[in-house]
Amino acid sequence: MPAEGGHPDIAPRGTAFAALDAMIRPRSVAVIGASDDATRIGGRPIAYMTNQGFAGAILPVNPNRATVQGLPAFASVSALTQVPDVAIVAVPGEAAVQAVADLGAKGCRAAIVFTAGFAEVDEAGAAMQDRLVAAARQHGMRILGPNCLGLFNAAVGFYPMFSTSFEQGWPIRGNIGIASQSGAYGTHLFATSRARGLGTTVCVTTGNESDVSLGEVIGWMAQAPEVEVICAYAEGIRESARFTAALDLARRNRKPIVMMKVGRSELGGHAAKSHTASIAGDDAVTDAVLREFGVVRASTTEQMLDIAYAASRRIYPAKNTLGVITVSGGAGVLISDAAESVGLPMPEMPQAAQDKLRSLISFSAPRNPVDCTAQAVNQTEMFEHFLETTAEAGGYESMLVFLTQTGGSTTMAPKLRPYLKQAREKFADRLWVLSVIASADKVKGYEEDGYIVFEDPTRAVNAIAAMGSFGAAFAAAGEREEIVLPEVQLPATTPTEAEGKRILAEAGVPAVPEKACASVEEAVAAAEAFGYPVVAKILSPDILHKSEIGGVILDLADAAAVREAHATLLARAAERAPGARIEGVLIAKQIKGAVEMALGIARDPVFGPVAMVGLGGVFIEILKDVSFRRCPFGEAEAEQMIRSLKGFPLLDGARGRPKADVAALASALAALSRFAAGAGDRLAGVDVNPLLVLPQGQGAFAADAVIGVGDSH
Repeated sequence: MPAEGGHPDIAPRGTAFAALDAMIRPRSVAVIGASDDATRIGGRPIAYMTNQGFAGAILPVNPNRATVQGLPAFASVSALTQVPDVAIVAVPGEAAVQAVADLGAKGCRAAIVFTAGFAEVDEAGAAMQDRLVAAARQHGMRILGPNCLGLFNAAVGFYPMFSTSFEQGWPIRGNIGIASQSGAYGTHLFATSRARGLGTTVCVTTGNESDVSLGEVIGWMAQAPEVEVICAYAEGIRESARFTAALDLARRNRKPIVMMKVGRSELGGHAAKSHTASIAGDDAVTDAVLREFGVVRASTTEQMLDIAYAASRRIYPAKNTLGVITVSGGAGVLISDAAESVGLPMPEMPQAAQDKLRSLISFSAPRNPVDCTAQAVNQTEMFEHFLETTAEAGGYESMLVFLTQTGGSTTMAPKLRPYLKQAREKFADRLWVLSVIASADKVKGYEEDGYIVFEDPTRAVNAIAAMGSFGAAFAAAGEREEIVLPEVQLPATTPTEAEGKRILAEAGVPAVPEKACASVEEAVAAAEAFGYPVVAKILSPDILHKSEIGGVILDLADAAAVREAHATLLARAAERAPGARIEGVLIAKQIKGAVEMALGIARDPVFGPVAMVGLGGVFIEILKDVSFRRCPFGEAEAEQMIRSLKGFPLLDGARGRPKADVAALASALAALSRFAAGAGDRLAGVDVNPLLVLPQGQGAFAADAVIGVGDSH
């Protein structure tokens, strides 16, 4: 693992993803198992490519026919008169393995394996899949699948796919690419896009991902001129380096990704022993990784396509604000609620601009939403003033105009459209969205004028917010600071609380003043040195969560209380954890007036160490108000995580409280992330709970900590 330079698991950027060109943008294709029947799996791709004018050579391989669908056929791979860039494999079982071996020996660079019955079925299938991959790798050949539906690239008429979806129409040319682990759902997205009039030029389904992964496909799209907007469907992320490299490349190339990630599960391994791991879960970690790279997550197909549709305009406001012009006060309230729910700011119009608009229509409400009332569309010259004044004076990055049925009216639409077009052209750098109920031809006209059109204003707001998320991510793409990882030497086994806090303090997570005491006299002496009140805790490497056995006693005000607590803790440990090794009692200075927070590290099986921050004490598992991020990261990212918490007002002076030392909290969180990244895979997890955050300028200190140490993987 490198010692510096940001994330150690992001693969180097460059032209690596372009290696899939032979698979997705080939000049020649062989079809193993080619069929003369255009409705069979081995026949559909030939029929589709012939129909759509694939310019490259199509080389059918069928030992029983001289021709296939009018094309000369070859009896075997070895009989091919030229080396294909890619091959479609549509023969069963072991024949598919042999075909891949033969293709590799021939010099073919890639294979798209339709054949099912591999790792998705049973152990025997998994073993056969291993042989398939080994045969390909022997010759440096790439495999898509097996058990995949294939792909299409409409830009070059390439259709190595056996989906029936093309029977209802061909792809509309456009700038959207679909990358999907599910073949059926990938083509469902394509067909739904087509029905909505969206242009999806490329669709790639990955099947079993024995070789080519979803991340690599996204990476190819991130550098491919055919694709400007990426829609991805994932059931699980198999590997992190290529996936995160792909997300990083897409962000740097200003190509938005909207992803539907399905499936939720708990982290394995140490979940039962770690508060952090039990809260994390694979889905929460994946969500954090997607947010890190500016990927917008969609929960429905409709939402995904709404966002892709809006993104196809390629206007991504970095500091998004929304200005709204509406003919309905009620719709303005609805839009305001929707904007607040997604964190989209709607600043008020400047007072001078409000006065100007109110002078035009005295009963208008021009704050923002700007309710121009129906009067503005009855006096269409007023509508022009409202449009341009709101855009210019408000300075909004995005504009939503709600016209409902008026925008589709045969009498009013022709009068309003020129003003709408003029405003969009005058402020062409803004994102202009129209909410109307109109016929298909009128909607198309508005789109030709540069508008994004939705019937439902709430869907419009969600799409506008997503464009701002993309813009902010693109703007921040080059801002990541270089992070130097520390040299971390973990102990052989899980350390005690005292040793754990010492290790973390050296890494930059300060601890509350404390002393491990082997006797009651040492405990009293420590308490006298710290000053009362103090806290006493049982000290054992086998008792990770001391409060669960009554192993923490607070508010010890004098020596007698310390003596009594010492005896009580030893008795409780003997009774409630009889097999635990007891190393004494920990005496710590009791800190008052602090906000209790929690920091943690969980080891995700795909993305490695992931840091967590949330409200501390018992509330972390009850409220689950937490934020996650992949390790390592700097103080700026740490503060963003902290400010994203719903409970952040507790740190920010809510209800007359003093402002907490957020900078110290962010410093501790960033230091913990560096420690976790530098510790390697023997670090099973970390829980710091509570971390006591004192008022501004006074620091943050770990009051309890657990470091889990496992075997090297």
